[in-house]
Amino acid sequence: MWRCLASPRRAICRGALQPWLEPAFPRRRGLLTLAIETSCDDTSVALLERRDHKSGPVTAKLHFHDKITANNEAYGGIHPIVALESHQASLGLLVQRALLQLPRFSDGDRIPASTDILWGSDDGQLRKKPDFISVTRGPGMRSNLSVGLGIAKGLALAWNIPLVGVHHMQAHALTPRLMTALAAKPSTLNPDFPFLSLLASGGHTILISSNSLVEHRVLASTGDIAIGEYLDKSARLIVPADLLTSPYGKALEAVAFPNGEASYNYSPPKNRGQELERRESKWGWILGPPLGESRGGRSVRRMEYSFSGLLTAVQRATGAVSPTGVTPVPKALNDEERQVLAKEAQRVAFEHLCGRLILHLKDLPPAEREQVSTVVVSGGVAANQFLRHVFRSMLDVQGFDKVDLIFPPVQFCTDNAAMIAWAGCEMYAAGWRSDLTIGPIRKWSLDPEAEDGGILGVSGNQKV
Repeated sequence: MWRCLASPRRAICRGALQPWLEPAFPRRRGLLTLAIETSCDDTSVALLERRDHKSGPVTAKLHFHDKITANNEAYGGIHPIVALESHQASLGLLVQRALLQLPRFSDGDRIPASTDILWGSDDGQLRKKPDFISVTRGPGMRSNLSVGLGIAKGLALAWNIPLVGVHHMQAHALTPRLMTALAAKPSTLNPDFPFLSLLASGGHTILISSNSLVEHRVLASTGDIAIGEYLDKSARLIVPADLLTSPYGKALEAVAFPNGEASYNYSPPKNRGQELERRESKWGWILGPPLGESRGGRSVRRMEYSFSGLLTAVQRATGAVSPTGVTPVPKALNDEERQVLAKEAQRVAFEHLCGRLILHLKDLPPAEREQVSTVVVSGGVAANQFLRHVFRSMLDVQGFDKVDLIFPPVQFCTDNAAMIAWAGCEMYAAGWRSDLTIGPIRKWSLDPEAEDGGILGVSGNQKV
Protein backbone atom coordinates (compact mmCIF):
# COMPACT_ATOMS: atom_id res chain seq x y z
CA MET A 1 0.00 0.00 0.00
CA TRP A 2 1.26 3.48 -0.85
CA ARG A 3 2.01 5.75 2.06
CA CYS A 4 1.23 9.42 1.42
CA LEU A 5 2.18 12.67 3.06
CA ALA A 6 -0.56 15.23 2.46
CA SER A 7 -0.83 18.98 2.86
CA PRO A 8 -3.19 21.62 1.45
CA ARG A 9 -0.61 22.47 -1.20
CA ARG A 10 0.79 19.09 -2.23
CA ALA A 11 0.51 15.35 -1.83
CA ILE A 12 3.61 13.18 -2.04
CA CYS A 13 3.11 9.43 -2.42
CA ARG A 14 5.77 7.04 -1.26
CA GLY A 15 6.99 5.02 -4.23
CA ALA A 16 6.32 7.66 -6.90
CA LEU A 17 7.17 11.31 -7.43
CA GLN A 18 4.60 13.36 -9.30
CA PRO A 19 5.99 15.41 -12.21
CA TRP A 20 4.12 18.47 -10.95
CA LEU A 21 5.90 18.47 -7.61
CA GLU A 22 6.86 22.10 -7.10
CA PRO A 23 10.54 23.01 -6.62
CA ALA A 24 11.62 23.60 -3.04
CA PHE A 25 14.28 25.79 -1.48
CA PRO A 26 17.68 26.09 -3.18
CA ARG A 27 20.08 23.16 -2.83
CA ARG A 28 21.39 22.80 0.71
CA ARG A 29 24.85 24.12 1.45
CA GLY A 30 27.44 21.42 1.69
CA LEU A 31 28.26 18.24 -0.19
CA LEU A 32 27.18 14.66 0.42
CA THR A 33 29.09 11.91 -1.35
CA LEU A 34 29.05 8.13 -1.40
CA ALA A 35 32.60 6.85 -1.90
CA ILE A 36 34.00 3.50 -3.05
CA GLU A 37 37.55 2.15 -2.66
CA THR A 38 38.64 -1.13 -4.33
CA SER A 39 42.24 -0.50 -5.42
CA CYS A 40 43.84 -3.52 -3.73
CA ASP A 41 42.39 -6.05 -1.26
CA ASP A 42 40.25 -3.72 0.89
CA THR A 43 36.64 -3.18 -0.15
CA SER A 44 35.48 0.05 1.50
CA VAL A 45 32.44 2.32 1.30
CA ALA A 46 31.83 5.66 3.02
CA LEU A 47 29.17 8.34 3.25
CA LEU A 48 30.72 11.74 3.95
CA GLU A 49 29.06 15.13 4.27
CA ARG A 50 31.22 18.26 3.94
CA ARG A 51 29.98 21.69 4.94
CA ASP A 52 31.61 25.05 4.21
CA HIS A 53 30.63 27.70 6.75
CA LYS A 54 30.47 31.46 6.29
CA SER A 55 32.85 32.00 9.19
CA GLY A 56 35.60 30.05 7.42
CA PRO A 57 35.90 26.57 8.95
CA VAL A 58 35.15 23.50 6.86
CA THR A 59 33.51 20.62 8.73
CA ALA A 60 32.76 17.05 7.78
CA LYS A 61 30.67 14.19 9.13
CA LEU A 62 31.03 10.50 8.38
CA HIS A 63 27.55 9.00 8.23
CA PHE A 64 28.91 5.56 7.30
CA HIS A 65 32.36 4.01 6.91
CA ASP A 66 33.29 0.35 6.77
CA LYS A 67 35.52 -2.06 4.91
CA ILE A 68 36.03 -5.76 4.29
CA THR A 69 39.51 -7.13 3.61
CA ALA A 70 40.10 -10.18 1.43
CA ASN A 71 41.45 -13.21 3.28
CA ASN A 72 44.87 -13.75 1.69
CA GLU A 73 46.57 -15.42 4.65
CA ALA A 74 46.90 -18.76 2.89
CA TYR A 75 48.96 -17.18 0.12
CA GLY A 76 51.51 -15.13 2.04
CA GLY A 77 50.48 -12.01 0.15
CA ILE A 78 47.69 -10.57 -1.96
CA HIS A 79 46.22 -13.14 -4.34
CA PRO A 80 44.67 -11.26 -7.30
CA ILE A 81 41.75 -13.65 -7.81
CA VAL A 82 40.93 -13.88 -4.10
CA ALA A 83 40.99 -10.07 -3.82
CA LEU A 84 38.81 -9.69 -6.92
CA GLU A 85 36.23 -12.20 -5.70
CA SER A 86 36.14 -10.48 -2.31
CA HIS A 87 35.33 -7.14 -3.98
CA GLN A 88 32.60 -8.76 -6.06
CA ALA A 89 31.04 -10.39 -3.02
CA SER A 90 31.42 -7.50 -0.58
CA LEU A 91 30.88 -4.22 -2.41
CA GLY A 92 27.15 -4.55 -3.03
CA LEU A 93 26.51 -5.45 0.60
CA LEU A 94 28.49 -2.44 1.87
CA VAL A 95 26.68 -0.07 -0.49
CA GLN A 96 23.36 -1.51 0.66
CA ARG A 97 24.28 -0.87 4.30
CA ALA A 98 25.49 2.64 3.47
CA LEU A 99 22.17 3.56 1.85
CA LEU A 100 20.40 2.88 5.14
CA GLN A 101 22.59 5.53 6.76
CA LEU A 102 21.88 8.31 4.27
CA PRO A 103 20.83 11.45 6.20
CA ARG A 104 17.11 11.88 6.70
CA PHE A 105 15.19 15.06 6.11
CA SER A 106 14.27 16.37 9.54
CA ASP A 107 10.80 17.45 10.58
CA GLY A 108 11.83 21.08 10.22
CA ASP A 109 12.99 20.72 6.62
CA ARG A 110 10.74 21.79 3.82
CA ILE A 111 9.94 19.00 1.37
CA PRO A 112 12.71 19.22 -1.23
CA ALA A 113 12.59 19.00 -4.97
CA SER A 114 12.34 15.47 -6.36
CA THR A 115 15.99 15.54 -7.47
CA ASP A 116 17.04 15.78 -3.81
CA ILE A 117 15.15 12.71 -2.63
CA LEU A 118 16.21 9.11 -2.21
CA TRP A 119 13.25 7.10 -0.94
CA GLY A 120 13.97 5.02 2.16
CA SER A 121 12.24 1.66 2.31
CA ASP A 122 13.18 0.66 5.85
CA ASP A 123 11.23 3.19 7.90
CA GLY A 124 9.26 5.33 5.47
CA GLN A 125 11.61 8.29 5.90
CA LEU A 126 12.74 10.57 3.10
CA ARG A 127 16.52 10.43 2.76
CA LYS A 128 18.95 12.81 1.12
CA LYS A 129 20.42 11.66 -2.15
CA PRO A 130 24.21 12.06 -2.55
CA ASP A 131 25.33 15.05 -4.59
CA PHE A 132 27.92 12.93 -6.40
CA ILE A 133 29.79 9.62 -6.30
CA SER A 134 33.51 9.38 -5.44
CA VAL A 135 35.44 6.31 -6.55
CA THR A 136 39.08 5.25 -6.71
CA ARG A 137 40.21 5.28 -10.34
CA GLY A 138 43.87 4.38 -9.72
CA PRO A 139 46.59 3.54 -9.21
CA GLY A 140 45.92 -0.04 -8.25
CA MET A 141 45.01 -3.49 -9.53
CA ARG A 142 43.07 -2.94 -12.73
CA SER A 143 40.49 -5.71 -12.26
CA ASN A 144 39.79 -4.66 -8.67
CA LEU A 145 39.42 -1.01 -9.61
CA SER A 146 36.94 -2.03 -12.31
CA VAL A 147 34.59 -3.52 -9.70
CA GLY A 148 34.34 -0.21 -7.84
CA LEU A 149 34.12 1.86 -11.01
CA GLY A 150 31.29 -0.30 -12.36
CA ILE A 151 29.15 0.13 -9.25
CA ALA A 152 30.00 3.85 -9.04
CA LYS A 153 28.95 4.48 -12.63
CA GLY A 154 25.72 2.55 -12.09
CA LEU A 155 24.82 4.64 -9.04
CA ALA A 156 25.70 7.88 -10.82
CA LEU A 157 23.45 6.89 -13.74
CA ALA A 158 20.58 5.67 -11.56
CA TRP A 159 20.57 8.82 -9.44
CA ASN A 160 21.49 11.18 -12.28
CA ILE A 161 24.38 12.69 -10.31
CA PRO A 162 28.03 13.45 -11.19
CA LEU A 163 30.99 11.12 -10.79
CA VAL A 164 34.49 11.96 -9.52
CA GLY A 165 37.32 9.50 -10.21
CA VAL A 166 39.88 9.89 -7.40
CA HIS A 167 43.65 9.38 -7.40
CA HIS A 168 44.35 6.94 -4.56
CA MET A 169 47.66 8.49 -3.48
CA GLN A 170 46.28 12.03 -3.66
CA ALA A 171 43.63 10.84 -1.19
CA HIS A 172 46.31 9.58 1.21
CA ALA A 173 48.08 12.95 1.04
CA LEU A 174 44.86 14.85 1.79
CA THR A 175 43.82 12.65 4.73
CA PRO A 176 45.08 15.08 7.43
CA ARG A 177 42.79 17.75 5.98
CA LEU A 178 39.90 15.31 6.44
CA MET A 179 40.94 14.84 10.08
CA THR A 180 40.79 18.60 10.62
CA ALA A 181 37.30 18.76 9.14
CA LEU A 182 36.10 15.85 11.29
CA ALA A 183 37.43 17.41 14.51
CA ALA A 184 34.93 18.47 17.14
CA LYS A 185 36.36 21.99 17.08
CA PRO A 186 36.94 22.69 13.40
CA SER A 187 39.35 25.28 12.09
CA THR A 188 40.70 26.16 8.70
CA LEU A 189 41.82 23.08 6.79
CA ASN A 190 45.21 21.90 7.97
CA PRO A 191 47.77 21.45 6.60
CA ASP A 192 47.51 24.28 4.14
CA PHE A 193 49.39 24.08 0.86
CA PRO A 194 52.28 23.77 0.35
CA PHE A 195 53.44 20.88 2.54
CA LEU A 196 55.59 17.76 2.21
CA SER A 197 54.04 14.30 2.06
CA LEU A 198 55.58 10.88 2.46
CA LEU A 199 53.29 8.16 1.14
CA ALA A 200 54.46 4.78 2.42
CA SER A 201 52.44 1.65 1.72
CA GLY A 202 52.62 -1.86 0.30
CA GLY A 203 52.84 -0.56 -3.23
CA HIS A 204 54.28 2.95 -2.88
CA THR A 205 57.15 4.82 -1.27
CA ILE A 206 57.02 8.43 -2.46
CA LEU A 207 58.21 11.71 -0.97
CA ILE A 208 56.32 14.58 -2.57
CA SER A 209 55.92 18.31 -2.30
CA SER A 210 52.17 19.00 -2.23
CA ASN A 211 51.85 22.49 -3.70
CA SER A 212 48.11 22.50 -4.43
CA LEU A 213 45.16 20.15 -4.67
CA VAL A 214 46.35 18.71 -7.99
CA GLU A 215 50.06 19.62 -8.02
CA HIS A 216 52.26 17.15 -6.18
CA ARG A 217 55.94 17.16 -7.24
CA VAL A 218 57.75 13.86 -6.68
CA LEU A 219 61.01 14.39 -4.75
CA ALA A 220 61.97 10.74 -4.24
CA SER A 221 60.48 7.32 -4.97
CA THR A 222 61.53 3.71 -4.71
CA GLY A 223 63.70 2.28 -7.45
CA ASP A 224 62.75 -1.32 -6.61
CA ILE A 225 60.22 -2.52 -4.03
CA ALA A 226 58.02 -0.45 -1.73
CA ILE A 227 58.68 -0.33 1.99
CA GLY A 228 55.38 -2.04 2.76
CA GLU A 229 56.34 -5.01 0.60
CA TYR A 230 59.75 -5.15 2.29
CA LEU A 231 58.18 -5.18 5.76
CA ASP A 232 55.65 -7.85 4.82
CA LYS A 233 58.28 -10.16 3.35
CA SER A 234 60.61 -9.58 6.29
CA ALA A 235 57.80 -10.39 8.71
CA ARG A 236 57.17 -13.73 7.03
CA LEU A 237 60.82 -14.62 7.63
CA ILE A 238 61.14 -13.33 11.20
CA VAL A 239 57.76 -13.68 12.92
CA PRO A 240 56.92 -17.17 14.27
CA ALA A 241 54.22 -18.92 12.26
CA ASP A 242 51.79 -18.98 15.19
CA LEU A 243 52.04 -15.17 15.53
CA LEU A 244 52.06 -14.30 11.82
CA THR A 245 48.70 -12.72 11.12
CA SER A 246 47.70 -10.00 8.70
CA PRO A 247 48.70 -7.20 8.60
CA TYR A 248 52.21 -8.66 8.63
CA GLY A 249 53.90 -5.32 9.35
CA LYS A 250 51.96 -5.04 12.59
CA ALA A 251 53.03 -8.56 13.56
CA LEU A 252 56.68 -7.61 12.92
CA GLU A 253 56.30 -4.55 15.13
CA ALA A 254 54.79 -6.65 17.91
CA VAL A 255 57.72 -9.10 17.87
CA ALA A 256 60.28 -6.29 17.94
CA PHE A 257 58.59 -4.31 20.71
CA PRO A 258 56.61 -6.62 23.00
CA ASN A 259 56.29 -3.85 25.59
CA GLY A 260 55.49 -1.08 23.14
CA GLU A 261 57.41 2.19 23.43
CA ALA A 262 59.18 0.95 26.55
CA SER A 263 61.02 -1.51 24.29
CA TYR A 264 62.32 1.08 21.82
CA ASN A 265 65.64 2.04 23.49
CA TYR A 266 66.33 4.13 20.39
CA SER A 267 69.14 6.65 19.83
CA PRO A 268 68.64 8.61 16.59
CA PRO A 269 71.59 9.34 14.29
CA LYS A 270 72.78 12.91 14.80
CA ASN A 271 74.21 13.25 11.30
CA ARG A 272 74.52 11.54 7.96
CA GLY A 273 77.67 9.68 9.04
CA GLN A 274 75.94 8.03 12.00
CA GLU A 275 72.97 7.15 9.80
CA LEU A 276 75.28 5.21 7.46
CA GLU A 277 77.00 3.20 10.21
CA ARG A 278 76.95 -0.56 9.67
CA ARG A 279 76.16 -2.37 12.92
CA GLU A 280 77.22 -5.99 13.14
CA SER A 281 75.10 -8.09 15.47
CA LYS A 282 76.53 -10.65 17.85
CA TRP A 283 75.11 -13.32 15.53
CA GLY A 284 77.26 -12.04 12.68
CA TRP A 285 74.65 -10.54 10.38
CA ILE A 286 74.57 -6.87 9.29
CA LEU A 287 71.62 -4.90 7.93
CA GLY A 288 73.48 -2.17 6.08
CA PRO A 289 71.72 1.14 5.32
CA PRO A 290 70.25 1.21 1.79
CA LEU A 291 72.25 3.27 -0.71
CA GLY A 292 74.92 3.68 1.93
CA GLU A 293 77.81 3.38 -0.46
CA SER A 294 78.42 3.72 -4.18
CA ARG A 295 80.92 1.56 -6.03
CA GLY A 296 83.58 4.14 -5.32
CA GLY A 297 82.93 3.92 -1.61
CA ARG A 298 81.25 7.33 -1.32
CA SER A 299 77.84 7.67 0.26
CA VAL A 300 74.93 8.02 -2.15
CA ARG A 301 73.01 11.25 -1.75
CA ARG A 302 70.62 10.91 -4.65
CA MET A 303 66.95 11.29 -3.81
CA GLU A 304 65.84 7.70 -4.13
CA TYR A 305 64.53 4.90 -1.93
CA SER A 306 65.66 1.29 -2.14
CA PHE A 307 64.61 -1.71 -0.06
CA SER A 308 65.50 -4.78 -2.15
CA GLY A 309 69.07 -4.95 -0.80
CA LEU A 310 67.83 -4.63 2.75
CA LEU A 311 65.38 -7.48 2.15
CA THR A 312 68.25 -9.63 0.84
CA ALA A 313 70.16 -8.91 4.06
CA VAL A 314 67.17 -10.07 6.11
CA GLN A 315 66.91 -13.20 3.98
CA ARG A 316 70.58 -13.99 4.61
CA ALA A 317 70.23 -13.33 8.35
CA THR A 318 67.38 -15.84 8.53
CA GLY A 319 69.03 -18.37 6.21
CA ALA A 320 66.36 -17.93 3.54
CA VAL A 321 69.08 -17.26 0.93
CA SER A 322 72.78 -18.07 0.81
CA PRO A 323 75.54 -15.74 -0.43
CA THR A 324 77.37 -18.77 -1.83
CA GLY A 325 74.48 -19.99 -3.93
CA VAL A 326 74.14 -23.19 -1.90
CA THR A 327 70.58 -24.28 -1.21
CA PRO A 328 69.76 -22.41 2.03
CA VAL A 329 68.58 -24.01 5.22
CA PRO A 330 66.41 -21.61 7.30
CA LYS A 331 67.87 -20.79 10.70
CA ALA A 332 66.15 -21.60 13.94
CA LEU A 333 66.10 -18.13 15.51
CA ASN A 334 65.98 -17.93 19.28
CA ASP A 335 63.72 -15.33 20.89
CA GLU A 336 66.47 -12.79 21.47
CA GLU A 337 67.82 -12.90 17.91
CA ARG A 338 64.32 -12.80 16.49
CA GLN A 339 63.47 -9.67 18.49
CA VAL A 340 66.72 -7.89 17.62
CA LEU A 341 66.40 -8.74 13.93
CA ALA A 342 62.77 -7.52 13.87
CA LYS A 343 63.85 -4.24 15.46
CA GLU A 344 66.84 -3.73 13.14
CA ALA A 345 64.79 -4.56 10.05
CA GLN A 346 62.49 -1.68 10.92
CA ARG A 347 65.06 0.76 12.31
CA VAL A 348 67.28 0.72 9.22
CA ALA A 349 64.29 1.04 6.87
CA PHE A 350 62.70 3.90 8.79
CA GLU A 351 65.98 5.81 9.12
CA HIS A 352 66.36 5.44 5.35
CA LEU A 353 62.87 6.91 4.87
CA CYS A 354 63.49 9.87 7.15
CA GLY A 355 67.07 10.31 5.95
CA ARG A 356 65.94 11.20 2.43
CA LEU A 357 63.48 13.70 3.88
CA ILE A 358 66.30 15.31 5.87
CA LEU A 359 68.56 15.35 2.79
CA HIS A 360 65.87 17.29 0.94
CA LEU A 361 65.42 19.76 3.79
CA LYS A 362 69.15 20.37 4.13
CA ASP A 363 69.55 20.91 0.37
CA LEU A 364 66.89 23.64 0.31
CA PRO A 365 67.98 27.29 0.34
CA PRO A 366 67.55 28.72 3.86
CA ALA A 367 64.56 30.86 2.89
CA GLU A 368 62.71 27.88 1.38
CA ARG A 369 63.66 25.65 4.30
CA GLU A 370 62.01 28.07 6.71
CA GLN A 371 58.76 27.74 4.78
CA VAL A 372 58.56 23.97 5.36
CA SER A 373 56.47 23.72 8.49
CA THR A 374 54.55 20.47 7.92
CA VAL A 375 55.33 16.93 6.83
CA VAL A 376 52.45 14.49 6.35
CA VAL A 377 53.25 10.79 6.65
CA SER A 378 50.43 8.58 5.41
CA GLY A 379 49.78 5.19 3.85
CA GLY A 380 49.54 1.84 5.60
CA VAL A 381 53.13 1.88 6.91
CA ALA A 382 52.43 5.17 8.72
CA ALA A 383 50.37 3.15 11.21
CA ASN A 384 53.67 1.82 12.64
CA GLN A 385 54.26 3.51 15.99
CA PHE A 386 58.02 2.92 15.93
CA LEU A 387 58.22 4.71 12.56
CA ARG A 388 56.53 7.72 14.14
CA HIS A 389 59.05 7.64 16.99
CA VAL A 390 62.03 7.40 14.62
CA PHE A 391 60.84 10.31 12.47
CA ARG A 392 60.24 12.64 15.39
CA SER A 393 63.53 11.71 17.02
CA MET A 394 65.61 12.14 13.85
CA LEU A 395 64.06 15.48 12.91
CA ASP A 396 64.52 16.83 16.44
CA VAL A 397 68.16 15.82 16.80
CA GLN A 398 69.13 17.09 13.34
CA GLY A 399 67.73 20.57 13.80
CA PHE A 400 64.19 20.29 12.44
CA ASP A 401 62.32 20.25 15.72
CA LYS A 402 59.96 22.99 14.50
CA VAL A 403 58.72 20.88 11.59
CA ASP A 404 55.27 19.55 12.45
CA LEU A 405 54.78 15.84 11.73
CA ILE A 406 51.22 14.82 10.94
CA PHE A 407 50.16 11.17 11.05
CA PRO A 408 46.50 10.30 10.39
CA PRO A 409 44.81 8.07 12.97
CA VAL A 410 45.71 4.42 12.43
CA GLN A 411 42.34 3.48 10.93
CA PHE A 412 42.80 6.15 8.27
CA CYS A 413 46.40 5.23 7.39
CA THR A 414 45.45 2.06 5.55
CA ASP A 415 43.28 2.06 2.42
CA ASN A 416 39.81 3.38 3.21
CA ALA A 417 36.84 5.00 1.50
CA ALA A 418 36.70 7.98 3.87
CA MET A 419 39.85 9.44 2.31
CA ILE A 420 38.41 8.79 -1.17
CA ALA A 421 35.25 10.64 -0.14
CA TRP A 422 37.24 13.61 1.14
CA ALA A 423 39.48 13.82 -1.93
CA GLY A 424 36.34 13.60 -4.04
CA CYS A 425 34.80 16.49 -2.08
CA GLU A 426 37.91 18.64 -2.53
CA MET A 427 37.98 17.92 -6.28
CA TYR A 428 34.23 18.46 -6.65
CA ALA A 429 34.34 21.75 -4.72
CA ALA A 430 37.15 22.88 -7.04
CA GLY A 431 34.90 22.18 -10.03
CA TRP A 432 36.27 18.84 -11.25
CA ARG A 433 34.04 16.07 -12.62
CA SER A 434 34.71 12.75 -14.36
CA ASP A 435 32.70 11.46 -17.29
CA LEU A 436 31.32 7.95 -17.66
CA THR A 437 34.10 6.90 -20.05
CA ILE A 438 36.75 6.71 -17.33
CA GLY A 439 38.43 3.38 -16.74
CA PRO A 440 40.86 1.95 -14.19
CA ILE A 441 44.49 3.09 -14.20
CA ARG A 442 47.13 0.65 -12.94
CA LYS A 443 49.98 3.17 -12.82
CA TRP A 444 49.19 6.85 -12.38
CA SER A 445 51.67 9.52 -11.36
CA LEU A 446 50.93 12.36 -8.97
CA ASP A 447 53.47 14.68 -10.60
CA PRO A 448 52.21 17.06 -13.33
CA GLU A 449 55.72 16.90 -14.83
CA ALA A 450 55.47 13.13 -15.29
CA GLU A 451 54.90 11.56 -18.70
CA ASP A 452 51.22 10.93 -18.02
CA GLY A 453 50.67 14.49 -16.78
CA GLY A 454 49.77 13.56 -13.20
CA ILE A 455 46.31 13.81 -11.71
CA LEU A 456 44.84 15.96 -14.48
CA GLY A 457 46.90 14.44 -17.30
CA VAL A 458 44.61 11.48 -17.91
CA SER A 459 41.43 11.59 -20.00
CA GLY A 460 37.94 11.82 -18.61
CA ASN A 461 38.24 14.87 -16.32
CA GLN A 462 36.45 18.17 -16.94
CA LYS A 463 36.18 21.37 -14.95
CA VAL A 464 32.75 22.95 -14.77
